[in-house]
Amino acid sequence: MQVLNQFYIKSVVRKALEEDLKPKGDITTNIVSAKNKIIKARIIAKQDGVIAGLEFCKTAFKLIGRETIFIKKVSDGKKIKKNKVIAYIKAKTKTILTAERTALNFLNHASGIATITNQFVKKTSKKTKICCTRKTTPNLRTLEKYAVKKGGGYNHRYNLSDEILIKDNHISASSSLRELVEKAIKTKKIVTVEVENVNQLKQILGLKFKRILFDNMKFPQLKYCLKLCKNKYETEYSGNATLNNVKQISKTGVNRISVGAITHSTRSFDATLLFR
Repeated sequence: MQVLNQFYIKSVVRKALEEDLKPKGDITTNIVSAKNKIIKARIIAKQDGVIAGLEFCKTAFKLIGRETIFIKKVSDGKKIKKNKVIAYIKAKTKTILTAERTALNFLNHASGIATITNQFVKKTSKKTKICCTRKTTPNLRTLEKYAVKKGGGYNHRYNLSDEILIKDNHISASSSLRELVEKAIKTKKIVTVEVENVNQLKQILGLKFKRILFDNMKFPQLKYCLKLCKNKYETEYSGNATLNNVKQISKTGVNRISVGAITHSTRSFDATLLFR
């Protein structure tokens, strides 16, 4: 996974600020008479949840105004209750007004992902990992995968060069599933093979690779396939896992459940900034 460091954070936040400020800056704040006055503000949670993305939030204010003092009252990965303070800010009025929306966008997006991930994690057994996918927002994958981890989840491969994942279209484009897997094994990379039915599973049983991903299987078939695997592979389920059915999926004994929705369909966390 790409490293979450200050260079990455500043790069991403700077692009977001440019999106908000080009070509003529914050023309509304420019007409505020006391824009250079040092003031205080606080960011408040308007719901229960798990916080993530605070460094992105802080960096938005810092890039606009070096004078910014940003005091976190909670850390990434920690739970917070509704109406509790997430952070205090002391800066020029223009700094806070200009950076506010970009800062909250990062914080609320990441915290939304961490919060829903944690809800999935709490519904599964300790032996089952909740994993994200590559169904992420373009250019925000590192942030989103970071937020998943802060919610108690795990990361799937970061990108196409990390691991080999043989999916349905790879199989359709090949003459033999078994030969395709044999070629993958020779690369010495981690290999995951997605199967949709028992017939596909039987074609690859006995080959030595890391993981089998069962795609959109009904529970009786999934349980039968897990029995055939005899614990010789790490196993994963994928396909429309929800908060309503994830507990049942976990009870089958599958090692991992990948959930695209925790990144591609997450509701933003609800937090607001108020002057004080």
